[in-house]
Amino acid sequence: MSSIIGRRTLLATAAALATAPVLSARAQQRRRVRFTAVFSDQDIRADAMKGFQRDLAADFDIELHLNATLFRQGTELVAIQRGNVEMANLAPQDFSRQIPAWSVMASAYLFRDVDHMTKVFASPIGDDFKRMAREQLNVHVLGPLYFGTRHVNLKPRTRITTPADMRGIKLRMPPGETWQFLGEALGANPTPVAFAELYTALQSGTVDGQDNPLPTSRTMRFHEVTTQFVLTSHLVAYDLLSVSTRVWDALTPAQRTAMQAAADKAIAESSRRHVAQEQEMLDFFRAQGLEVYAPNVDAFRAEAQRRYLASTQSQGWPAGILDRINAIR
Repeated sequence: MSSIIGRRTLLATAAALATAPVLSARAQQRRRVRFTAVFSDQDIRADAMKGFQRDLAADFDIELHLNATLFRQGTELVAIQRGNVEMANLAPQDFSRQIPAWSVMASAYLFRDVDHMTKVFASPIGDDFKRMAREQLNVHVLGPLYFGTRHVNLKPRTRITTPADMRGIKLRMPPGETWQFLGEALGANPTPVAFAELYTALQSGTVDGQDNPLPTSRTMRFHEVTTQFVLTSHLVAYDLLSVSTRVWDALTPAQRTAMQAAADKAIAESSRRHVAQEQEMLDFFRAQGLEVYAPNVDAFRAEAQRRYLASTQSQGWPAGILDRINAIR
C-alpha cells in the first residue's frame, strides 16, 4: 500500500513540476501597465477604462490608479518621461508646455463638437501632432478622451447672440493666463475665482457667470443661482490617452493592435455616454425654469480665432493650422 501511495505522490509531484514552468511563462507574458488619472472611479471615463482593462486582460495586467492616487494633476507627463508610470490620461495643455505648437490643440473654438475633434485626430493633422508627441515627448497618443463641452452660464437675463453682447459681463474663468485670454476671446470681462468659491461668487454677484461642462454645473448646483445657459460650445474638453513610447515599442504588432482597438472602444464609449449625459442636463435645466439656447456660434468662433491669431497665444502654431482644421467636415 505504501509503495502505491509513494508512486502516486511522485507522479503528482512530477506533473506539478512539469506544469509550473508553463504557468510561470504565461504569467510573465502578461505585461504590467500602470495607468494614472485624476478623475474618480465614479467618472464615465473610469468605466471606459475598466472596459479597456477587461479587453486586454489576456495579455496585460492593467492597473488603474484613479483620483490622483499615483500622481497629482500636471505631473503625469513627466512621470511617463521618467519611466515612473507606463500610461496616463494627459491634458493637451501639458503637451503645449513642452511643444508650443500643441497649444493650438487647447485653444477655444478649435473643434465644433466631439465628432469634429475625433475626425481631426484621425486625419493627417492628427498624425502630425501625434508624431510631435512621439518624437519630442516620448509619448504615444492612443486617442482623445472626451469629457464634455464648456458653455456659458449667466445670472443676468441679458440675451446673448454675439460676442458684443458679452461686453461688461464679469465671467468667472479659472486662474491663469490661458484661461483669462479665453474669457476675453468670448468678449467678456474675465474674472479669476477659485472653483470652490464660485457658487458664493455667483450668488453674491461678484461675478455674472461661469463656464463649465453642463454636468459640472449641475453637480455644483450653479443652476440654483443663475438664470440661463448660453450654449456657446467654446471648448470641447478632452485629454489624451497616452502610453510611453518605451512600452509601446516593446509590444508585439499583435499587442499594439489589441491595445489600440481597446483604446478606440473605450474612447467611443466615453464619448457616447458623455454626449447622452449632456442632453439629459439640457432637459434638466429647462425643467428647472432656466433659459437654454444657442447664440450665433459662428460669430463667436470667428471672433475668438481672430483674437488668437492676433495675440502671442498663437506663437509656434503651424502656418494655416486653423484653416486646415476648420475645413475638416
